[in-house]
Amino acid sequence: MNTPRLSSSALSRRLVLRAGAGAAIAAAATPLFAQTRAKTLRIGYQKFNTLNILKGTGRLEQALASAGVKVEWAEFLGGAQLSEALAAGAIDFGHASDGIGVFQQASGKGLVYLAAESPYPGGVGFLVPRDSPIRSVRDLKGKKVVTGRGYNTQYVLIRALEAAGLRYEDIEPVYIVTASDTVAAYQSGSVAAIGLWDPFLAGAQQATESRLLFDGTGLSGNRTYHFAQPEFARANADLLRTVFAELRKTNDWAQAHPAEVVATLAPQLKVEPKVLALATERRQYGVVALTPAIAREQQGLADVFAQLKLIPKPIEVKDAFLDLNLV
Repeated sequence: MNTPRLSSSALSRRLVLRAGAGAAIAAAATPLFAQTRAKTLRIGYQKFNTLNILKGTGRLEQALASAGVKVEWAEFLGGAQLSEALAAGAIDFGHASDGIGVFQQASGKGLVYLAAESPYPGGVGFLVPRDSPIRSVRDLKGKKVVTGRGYNTQYVLIRALEAAGLRYEDIEPVYIVTASDTVAAYQSGSVAAIGLWDPFLAGAQQATESRLLFDGTGLSGNRTYHFAQPEFARANADLLRTVFAELRKTNDWAQAHPAEVVATLAPQLKVEPKVLALATERRQYGVVALTPAIAREQQGLADVFAQLKLIPKPIEVKDAFLDLNLV
């Protein structure tokens, strides 16, 4: 199988802002809700994710060429920006984290879940300075903690606080949008702890004098979900089956060849191999069908966000699951 070739990325603010500009252009595109089979499939992706690897292989373009379907890729800073583009009709299909899925459903954007990725609890975590007096989650009481509103880091933080007998109100959340802003706040010394996700979590672990206070283990599956507008998904189910078939092949390759994934991606992303190695070794690649168990897992997150009034109303996650037998 051809190894992936992906665009460059780093933790630097310059590159992150450049990616944000690209996302803004994509989000401004003219909506196009397909009622018949699409001739162009517009896919939103984020760095260091399964769709990112699929893009690099070029296999999807090959698989869809015989059907006369072209593929356009749009890179986004995060799931929040990607889901906004999906809701606006600027792209047709893409992925986002579990937290973003809850927020987009609660806001009534009309997106549906199509499939899920394998759990990745080690890919989200909170760091404190190596010499920090904070030794447990309970020590975060009254402290400033960086997270993102609706991000997977926020849910993991909430669950960790609850497990330690604390409430979310017991800490002072500092909300950010990008990983670079998170790292900047950390390096300024103005916050006690920060929440990050891979590969930015791995990068910060390698580049700063830090300790991992906790990750998502036992707290969250930290899944990525695949989303689309329901009209597009129903009209293009066969096309999406091809997407997921190729995505499974790519995931199988990545799972079986972690060293090759690192060797291939590191120079292209301009990320040190040791950073990608750390992120890769704690990840399990794989796309799976939506199940009642996954619905319950995601419902737990939705219920917590509703209780804390982080979303405007309670939701039933399963109502947004669309079963088209894609996986």
